Amino acid sequence: MRYINRILTVCFLMLTFTAIAQSQAKKIVADKIAGIVGDRIILESDIKNSIADIVRQGGTVPDNAACMLMEQALISKVLMLQAEKDSLPVTDEEIEAELEQKIRYYINQFGSQDVLEEVAGKTIYQIKDDARESVKEQKLAAAMQRKIVDNVRITPTEVKAFFDKIPKDSLPFYESELEIGQILIFPKASRELEQYIVGEMNNYKKQVETKITTFDQLAKKVSEDPGSKDRGGQYQINRNEKTWDPIFMSTAFRLKEGEISSPVKSKFGYHIIQMVQRNGDDAIIRHILRIPPVTETEINQAKNKLDTVRSKIIAGVLAFNAAASKYSDDETTKFAGPYITNRDGSPYVTIDALDKDMVGMLSKMKVGEFSQPTAFQDEQGRKGVRIVYLKSRSAPHRMNLQDDYSKISQFSLEEKKSKTLDKWLKVKIPTYYVMVDNETSAACPQLLKYTTEKKSL
Repeated sequence: MRYINRILTVCFLMLTFTAIAQSQAKKIVADKIAGIVGDRIILESDIKNSIADIVRQGGTVPDNAACMLMEQALISKVLMLQAEKDSLPVTDEEIEAELEQKIRYYINQFGSQDVLEEVAGKTIYQIKDDARESVKEQKLAAAMQRKIVDNVRITPTEVKAFFDKIPKDSLPFYESELEIGQILIFPKASRELEQYIVGEMNNYKKQVETKITTFDQLAKKVSEDPGSKDRGGQYQINRNEKTWDPIFMSTAFRLKEGEISSPVKSKFGYHIIQMVQRNGDDAIIRHILRIPPVTETEINQAKNKLDTVRSKIIAGVLAFNAAASKYSDDETTKFAGPYITNRDGSPYVTIDALDKDMVGMLSKMKVGEFSQPTAFQDEQGRKGVRIVYLKSRSAPHRMNLQDDYSKISQFSLEEKKSKTLDKWLKVKIPTYYVMVDNETSAACPQLLKYTTEKKSL
């Protein structure tokens, strides 16, 4: 049970929306009860359809996936039942928010609500109803797990003991890792170019309204939004989503069905928006995005501004973090600071995670240096200027306490949490009625340690 923590984290998502997989054309139909925990049952179809869902999403299914998922289902139900006993708070609002988030994810995966409903054979409301109990169980189990392990702490002595237990020939090899800070400026286009783009957008609106062309045809031809251009500018949005630009969102929800907005400016550029269909806080819209081009004049002005900032930093008049907070146009700086982070939020990144222009820049820099203001283009195609700070660079090496203490400490903490959860389960599981079908337990002998009774169901 050493890897229970990892299993819980991975499998919660797998089991959440099996209702969608169950409704697909190639669904697996099986109503056999594979196990029981307390008064809750685990269907064999739940496990099989979870595996089918992983395959549908392009995931890799390990040979023992069915056993892993069954083990997770048993543990999840014990955690959930204990959470109910302990009256851990999970509100209807939290469950509804989670359902909404999952629905949005699947809509994005399938392209639209209509396609999702066609694939599932159900309406969005039916999909939510089918998944609501599963989501509630997930959140209760997660809340119980947090209660069990959140107060677990690790000491330096425990970190060293953990490291010393790792066989020397099993120590991982780490590539060079860097700590990189940056200050970004995205210059604004000239007023003349902005006015020209607004004129173009008004012309697009007129073409659609006079039926010279359709909105979706025009979006495919001229829109500069790569995320929706191929779909004719279409998005499915919800008024409560925080990821959208607020001006864009408020403009969209003021429109009547079929109406097209006047050009509106967001942080991305200029839009015209068409309301296709609206149902309360949900809507299907189309939009065309045009980004006013930034010329060399604006780029050079941004370079001059950042050159002044760089001089103040080097002179010690202004700290780098303070300069980034004050001058950077990178929104993540406000919440996470000016350092580039990897997927787990760590500020240590490898070269392969960086754009090729930054790699070239860093190859000429020493630790502690600040680059000259340099023009670049981001993933959205926006032109900007940045200065880069190389805070640290590690040499390629085998894991060791001196260079990798924070990583080793995290590994050690996770193992301690896993053991804490393992100990808790050993005490709690015998207090619940747990039964696994004979066929299932024969295929997955590791499940026998959980059962208080074995029986053909």
